Amino acid sequence: MLTTDYVPGSPNWLDLGSPDTSASAAFYGALLGWTFASAGPAAGGYGFFQQDGRTVAALGPLTEEGATSAWTVYFRTTDADRTTALVERAGGKVRFAPFDVFTNGRMAGYTDPTGADFAVWQPQDTIGLDAVTDPGTLCWTECYSTDAEAGKAFYRTVFDWQEQDVPFGDVTYTVLTPAGGGTDDGQGGIMQLGPEQTAAGTTSHWLPYFEVLDPDARAATAERLGATVRIPPTDFHGVGRLAQIVDPHGAVLAVIRSAQPGQ
Repeated sequence: MLTTDYVPGSPNWLDLGSPDTSASAAFYGALLGWTFASAGPAAGGYGFFQQDGRTVAALGPLTEEGATSAWTVYFRTTDADRTTALVERAGGKVRFAPFDVFTNGRMAGYTDPTGADFAVWQPQDTIGLDAVTDPGTLCWTECYSTDAEAGKAFYRTVFDWQEQDVPFGDVTYTVLTPAGGGTDDGQGGIMQLGPEQTAAGTTSHWLPYFEVLDPDARAATAERLGATVRIPPTDFHGVGRLAQIVDPHGAVLAVIRSAQPGQ
């Protein structure tokens, strides 16, 4: 499970790039109960999604040429420059090189060899999100890949994640854990996109999961607000009840009521 301990290689930040930040702030406010707080005039429109005064995600305008709305998962690094070298060595693409964000930290963005975008955050004043795993917050990260084996090899080089393959219906799901973690420290997973998904145009991407009390209600609210439900609320044994949603600007997310031990 995710925690705010933020060991190297664990997800420690999450933000949404949107072509209309006001509309996105309103959508996620209605969907997940978040409020939006600007980071100030020097931040270029960037700001923070908050719940009970705690930062649970962030939001900013699209800044890269040709970019489309998407959630970006950031993983903790102790050295963004070294991680950048590892990404290049493993065949990934550097979308933007490491740079300092005031005194908050240092960040860089990449694309893995299969096409999935992600980023890293090297903490300084800002360690990471204030809350995870609680209702309304990030609780899991998942990479859907056009070539899961190539993706695993890449991330193994960059982050030294531990892997555990788990049968999941007709496919294999690989649970990812930070280096040195135990069986309860899983932070996310990676799985192969199926032929039907790739034929429909789905490309490699990281998907954030948000813990909620009622996935059915959240999916219904999303549709009422103009989103599309990509996977309707469904029970998965040992995982929980989840739904996947495409927000009104095209960013994909999932909501889940995680299974409790024994379920």
